[in-house]
Amino acid sequence: MTVGQGSTVRSERLNIRAGHGDKELLEQAARIARMSTSRFVLEAALRSAEEVIADQTRFTVPPERWEAFVELLDRPARIAPGLAEAAQRPSPFRGE
Repeated sequence: MTVGQGSTVRSERLNIRAGHGDKELLEQAARIARMSTSRFVLEAALRSAEEVIADQTRFTVPPERWEAFVELLDRPARIAPGLAEAAQRPSPFRGE
């Protein structure tokens, strides 16, 4: 993961509200990590954002399954009669 690849100039502001206990927990963790609370929260949020995006945009195939995966990709496409039929119908979203 590459946390904090954005610009090095921090010109944008984020404001959050937290309960007293949550704030104390974050401050304690930041002290232990020897960083400001803002930096601690920002780094944790960036890691979480990268994980969420990666979960929706990337996948991995274990090396031992790679050949089987490539074989599936190389297969000719199958005709799905129901799908072809549905594609011929007017879209319910266009009011046709």
